[in-house]
Amino acid sequence: MKPIAYLPVFPGTNCDYDTAKAFRVAGAEVCTSIFRNLTSQDVFSSIDEMRDNIDRCQILVFSGGFSAGDEPDGSGKFIANVINNHVIADAIHALLDRGGLILGICNGFQALVKSGLLPYGRLGLVTEDSPTLFRNDVNRHVSRMVTTKVASVSSPWLSSFHLGEEHTIAISHGEGKFVVSDELAQSLFDHNQVAFQYVDNPNGSSFNIEGIISPDGHILGKMGHSERWEPGLFKNIPGNLCQPIFRNAVDYFSSTPNT
Repeated sequence: MKPIAYLPVFPGTNCDYDTAKAFRVAGAEVCTSIFRNLTSQDVFSSIDEMRDNIDRCQILVFSGGFSAGDEPDGSGKFIANVINNHVIADAIHALLDRGGLILGICNGFQALVKSGLLPYGRLGLVTEDSPTLFRNDVNRHVSRMVTTKVASVSSPWLSSFHLGEEHTIAISHGEGKFVVSDELAQSLFDHNQVAFQYVDNPNGSSFNIEGIISPDGHILGKMGHSERWEPGLFKNIPGNLCQPIFRNAVDYFSSTPNT
């Protein structure tokens, strides 16, 4: 059976179509739901629907976009608050406990970091020393192609890569600077939790970090939009344009059928 990739769509999400297509092409069944917030009842109903979808999926995906209008210091906070709701938190922990995978790209990465799912792998562990995503050094939105290199293969998301492999991918963000203390960064490197690093740092991220994984590798967060590539696009741009994290996730479940 095809693994189910569930993509909740939040106010400001704008990369869900590309991400859904990438998972379908990779062989997953895709399920989506819209998180409605016009009334309090909409919020409660959306939480229940989201919980039910997490309960039946194998892959949970937070797509990119501009949560809360991408207000300064606010990117991903709305999604992070939803993730930390006790109903959703319990469903997410149950997903991880049964071997499920979680992905966050751009705004989704911001939500994973602000919620604590990255780098800790569980919710409720955020402290004042936790990493965060902050405004780019140029203090404006950056939209361009960048090259990143693989810094770890300790994850189902990274299973087909080799260390040092480079990919050329699109970025589009105003708050993509990964900020982390020297001590925690050393721990991330020591435990192979740095997934990707920029070759040419476009936003000032600490230690050139573009993406990280949880301690067990089941959660991946990254700023670059791997989902925006498909055959026929970026024809005049050199480099390895295909970063098959979606196929890696689907292939993982072909070898773990009981998950």
